[in-house]
Amino acid sequence: MINVTKTYLPDKEKYKKYIDQIYANGWITNNGPMVKLLEKRLAEYLGVKNIVLVSNGTVALEIAYRILGLEGDVITTPFSFVATTSSLVTNGLNPVYADIDSQTLNMDPRNIEKLITKNTSAIVPVHVFGNTCEVEEIQTIAKKHNLKIVYDAAHTFNVKYKRESVLNYGDISTLSFHATKIFHSIEGGALIINDDSLLEKARYLINFGIKNAEEIPELGTNAKMNEFEAAMGLCVLDDMKELNAKRKLIYDFYKKKLEGVVKFQEANINSSQNHSYFPIILENEEQLKIIQGALNLKEIFPRRYFYPSLDSLSYLNSTQFCDISRDIASKILCLPMYVELTKEIQIKIIQIIKNNLL
Repeated sequence: MINVTKTYLPDKEKYKKYIDQIYANGWITNNGPMVKLLEKRLAEYLGVKNIVLVSNGTVALEIAYRILGLEGDVITTPFSFVATTSSLVTNGLNPVYADIDSQTLNMDPRNIEKLITKNTSAIVPVHVFGNTCEVEEIQTIAKKHNLKIVYDAAHTFNVKYKRESVLNYGDISTLSFHATKIFHSIEGGALIINDDSLLEKARYLINFGIKNAEEIPELGTNAKMNEFEAAMGLCVLDDMKELNAKRKLIYDFYKKKLEGVVKFQEANINSSQNHSYFPIILENEEQLKIIQGALNLKEIFPRRYFYPSLDSLSYLNSTQFCDISRDIASKILCLPMYVELTKEIQIKIIQIIKNNLL
């Protein structure tokens, strides 16, 4: 069975050495030495100032909203994983959708300003499939209207914009370190916080709101990463150079062989790529289902990322209809993409697509 992704597992003996250290010191959670070391190494690797590790990418978004005191309406994208929207709703915020650019698949800045009202507190864009948003245009709009920006950067591990980490844009950027991501800590996530004054607040909000032994100034939650997860992250981080090189080879082979057969996401020319996903855009949903069915018959399971378009979620009382997002969501398919994917399987996938389209 070939799934859309497969978790990378580093050398077991290396991981065991970290586990032996955890057993030796008996510290398994509550900001232990592995978490501290991973924070330090990731800040250096990613080129960011402040990083706070948490238990997953969804809670990273939720903590970001609390840190910034968001209220009312938040403008976001309808084309993303559902957590981008659900994290807003569970925190009492109202998602307002700015439709996407049909080429980049990111929120179209031209659609943002007309949605801003006196109830708007923030913009939450997503760097879709690791493709950098128009960060400077979004910043200009946010500054003009005194809005906060939280970037859902779950796909954007080690992506640069104009040679600087894209994670440094906005008030806060959040990452996911789920097992399906290019860098993972089994489960996990992070907040990248530019303002030093917000860093302390982040640290006590992820620890039930406990500031010190005698103060609990705000409502918090339990969002801490544990030592076993941090140990996995340290092992995977050691291998990132090799993993990046392998992913690029797989990505480039798909691109070369499917050029002119399907459409691709348009890359931001000022952005690097981390080759985290390989989405293809088909002519319509009927064509997508033909390709998906043909691959499934051979035990190959691509994924309809992202479907459905979030403006259509049944639990929202939304009257919005984002035409472009719904159209793209109906005909986009992410092909299997992971470091152990063989050239033989890639050729098989490509041939099945060509046989059903050409």
